[in-house]
Amino acid sequence: MNMTQMNMTKQNLGLPIFFALGALTLAASVAQAADISTPAVLAGSCSTCHGPGGQSPGTMPSLAGLEPKYIMTRLKEFRSGEAPATLMNRIAKGYSDAEIEALGQYFTKTKP
Repeated sequence: MNMTQMNMTKQNLGLPIFFALGALTLAASVAQAADISTPAVLAGSCSTCHGPGGQSPGTMPSLAGLEPKYIMTRLKEFRSGEAPATLMNRIAKGYSDAEIEALGQYFTKTKP
């Protein structure tokens, strides 16, 4: 293979790499959207403090059975900094409005 052929081969690799990166980005977006459609995945991180299924075994408030509007309002208050918190304000900043709504709906359906 001469130098011209090697340079053409290198140039031709750019397009497939570009498309591969695009496909990975799309797959990540689809995976993120899947989390909203399965709120149990989102709620998994809540179980650390609020107990499995939002049923707190300790001093943290239980989330199971609460009204969705209450949960959504509180999460948005934490996210905006309106509600004081030691940890929830940082956690809530990571949720989109759609994810907050999904969490509100999920915990309403769990049994206290």
